[in-house]
Amino acid sequence: MSEKAPRAPGLRIGCGADVHPLAAGRRLVLGGIIIPHERGLSGHSDADVLAHAICDAVLGALGDPDMGVRFPDSDEAHRGRSSLEFLREVMSDARSRGYTIVNLDAVVLAEAPRLQPHLEAMRTALAEALGCPAASVGVKAKRCEGIGAVGRKEGIAAQAVVLLGPAVPVAGAAPGAGAGRGAPRPARRKGRA
Repeated sequence: MSEKAPRAPGLRIGCGADVHPLAAGRRLVLGGIIIPHERGLSGHSDADVLAHAICDAVLGALGDPDMGVRFPDSDEAHRGRSSLEFLREVMSDARSRGYTIVNLDAVVLAEAPRLQPHLEAMRTALAEALGCPAASVGVKAKRCEGIGAVGRKEGIAAQAVVLLGPAVPVAGAAPGAGAGRGAPRPARRKGRA
């Protein structure tokens, strides 16, 4: 009984989260970037928890079911699939409804490996997949200081919040060319600096 969100009535916000266990013999992919580590995340696709959390946030903003419904792990077509492809597909759907990314904020929770050196590459890859400026994408990494399964290095988790807004066409551009350009700047009010 899921209704499609109305076409670009205004701003829509969504949140997403994901967690996967670490496993030997898998490569670690976060935000579309391969991170050197002795273990990777276990899952049907590339198990990119960051991309999955963002996908769920966009789907939530659209009022759609989560990734498990949209891209079920029972579908062999998704085995080993890059999670950036999921993001591109979900954003294509959002753009077809008149939405674009205004802002995305995400955090990866991992005790190891150290992710700080990879955050900018993740941000760039995610922005490309989402079709928005890198300035609209925030990615942070936090440690759990030994607390819980993530703190014991049993897995990695991610959380994301996304704000969608109406896609604004760029003056003189072809139809649809404004998608992914971010939110318009607010008009300045008279009498204020």
